[in-house]
Amino acid sequence: MDAQSLQLAENFFAKGEYEKALSYYQKTLEQQNNNPRAFQGVISSLQQLERFDKAEEMLLRQLESSPKNSTILIDIGHNFALQRNEAKAEQYYQKALALLEEDPRQAFGIGLKFENYILLDYAANAYKKANQLMPNAGLELKLARLYGEQGELQQMFESYLDLVIKDEKYFPYANREFGEFITKDASAEPNTLLRNTLLKRLQTNPDPFYNEMLSWLYIQQKEYNKALIQEKAIYRRSEVPNLNRIMNLAYAAKRSGDLEAAKAVTDFIIEEAPASLKLRAKQLKISLQVATAIPSAYPEIEENFRSVIKEYGDSPETIPLQIDFGQFLAFKSGKVTEAENLLKNLLVKAINDYEKARIKMALADVLVLQEKFNEALITYTQVQKMVKNDQIAQDAQFKVAKTSYYKGDFEWAQTQLDVLKKSTSQLIANDAMELSLMIKDNTLEDSTQIALKKYAHADLLAYQGKNKQAITELTQLLQDHIGEKIEDEALYKQAQLYELEEQYPLAEKNYLAILDNYGQDLLADNAAWNLAQMYTNKLNLPEKARQYYEKILFNFEDSIYFIESRKKYRSLRGDAIE
Repeated sequence: MDAQSLQLAENFFAKGEYEKALSYYQKTLEQQNNNPRAFQGVISSLQQLERFDKAEEMLLRQLESSPKNSTILIDIGHNFALQRNEAKAEQYYQKALALLEEDPRQAFGIGLKFENYILLDYAANAYKKANQLMPNAGLELKLARLYGEQGELQQMFESYLDLVIKDEKYFPYANREFGEFITKDASAEPNTLLRNTLLKRLQTNPDPFYNEMLSWLYIQQKEYNKALIQEKAIYRRSEVPNLNRIMNLAYAAKRSGDLEAAKAVTDFIIEEAPASLKLRAKQLKISLQVATAIPSAYPEIEENFRSVIKEYGDSPETIPLQIDFGQFLAFKSGKVTEAENLLKNLLVKAINDYEKARIKMALADVLVLQEKFNEALITYTQVQKMVKNDQIAQDAQFKVAKTSYYKGDFEWAQTQLDVLKKSTSQLIANDAMELSLMIKDNTLEDSTQIALKKYAHADLLAYQGKNKQAITELTQLLQDHIGEKIEDEALYKQAQLYELEEQYPLAEKNYLAILDNYGQDLLADNAAWNLAQMYTNKLNLPEKARQYYEKILFNFEDSIYFIESRKKYRSLRGDAIE
C-alpha cells in the first residue's frame, strides 16, 4: 500500500493536483517516516500550495535531527527564495557551502542539490571549493559540464582540455560536449573560442591532441585544407605513422563536395603511403578527376584507370577500382558494352556478398542507362536481398523506385518511396521525400500523368548524359504545360542542365523565373543558392552573388544552405573570417 500511495502521490503531483498529492505523500510518510521521496514530495506539494511556513517548519525539524545535512539547508534556502526573500535564502546557501570546510566529501550532494534548483553558480562554487580542499575529489568533470550549462564556454573548453591532457579517458566526454556547441559556422563564438584556445595551447605545448582537436574543428567547419595541415603535423610527429586518419579526411572532403581539398589530401597520401593504401588513394584521386573533368579529359582519365589496374594486377584488391572504371566507361566514355562485360566478369572474381552487391549495383546502373529496365529492376532487387541490413540495400531500393519512375510506373515507384521516407539514411529519406512529393503533386493535378511522364523521360535523358535532348524535351514540356505543377521542377532541372552545358544566361533566366513565380515553394532556396554559386564560380559577379546569398539569409532561414550562405555573404562583404 505504501508503494501504491507514493505512486498515486507522484501521479497527482505531475497532473498539478497538489492537494491530492500532498494527502498521499503524507500517508506514505506516516508509514515510512524516513522515505526521502515522500518527504521531498510533501515539501514540494506544500510549496506549490504556497504553504511556505508549514514547509519551513518541517525542514527545520529535519535539520534539528540532522544538523550537518547540507542539502536540508539548501532546501530551506530554496523555500525562502520561493517567497522572494533572497537575503534569507542566501544565508542558508552559504551555510551549506560552509559545511564543505568540515567535510568536502559532501560536495557532490551539495552541487547536485543546487543544480536541481538551477542554482548553477552555487553548484560551481561547491565543486571548486571541494577541489581546493580535496584535490583528488574527482569533481573536475562535473565542473566542466557545469561551465557549459552556465554558458561559460571559455572555462568549459579549458577545463575539458585540461582533463583530456591529464587522462585520455575523458576524451569522449569532451568531444561530446564540444559537439553541443560547435557549428559549421567558423565565425560563431564557440568555434572562435575553441580555435583560439587550441592555437594558444599549441604554442606552449605541441601536444598532438591539440592538433587532433583543431583538425576535428576544421572538419566540422568544412575547412578541409586547414584540417590537412593539422593531420600532417600529427603524422610527422607520430612514432608509428598512420595514414588512415588522413584517408578518412579525403573521403570527408569528397562527401562534402570540396573536391580540390580532397585532391590535395590524396596527393599527400600517394606520396607517403605503403602499397595497400596507395591503391585506395589512387582510386580516390581518379574518382575526383572524373568528378571535375570535362569530356576532352576523358581519354587521359581512361588511360589512368587502365594504368593503375595494370600496375596492381587484375586481382580482388582492384575490384573497387574496376567497378569505378566500369561506370566511367558507361557514363563518360560511352563504351557501354565494354562496361557491361567488365562488370559481369568481375562478378566471377568477387569473394563475398558485399562485393557482389556493389558490382551488381554498378551493373544495374548500366542496364538503366541502356533502358533495360526490367533486367535492372531484377538486379537491384537481388542486391537488396544479398545485403539486407546494409546501407547499400536502401540505395538499391531507392534505385528500384527511380527506375520504375523512369519507365513510367509511378504507382510502384510510390510504394517503394513510402518505405524509404523512413530510411535511417537522411540523404535517402530526403531524396525519397522529394521524388514522392513530385509524383503525388503532379498526379493529383493530372490523373493521366502526361506532364509527369514527359518530365521523367527528360530526367532519364539527363541520367544518360543526353543533356541537349533533355533540354529540348523540357522546353516542349514547359510550352505545353504552362502554369501546371510540374513547371518549377522542369525549370529547375533545365537550369541545372544549362549549367552543365555552360549556357549560363539561360540557367540564370530559369532560376530567376523560379524565384519570381515560385518564391515560396520547395525549390526556391535551391534556385537562390545555385544562382549565387553560378555568379561566384562561373560568371565572376560577386555583387550579384552577394544579393542571392543575402536572399537566403532573409527569406529561407530553414534552408540547408543557410550557414554556408552566411559564411559566403560575409566573405563577399569583406568581413574578417578566420
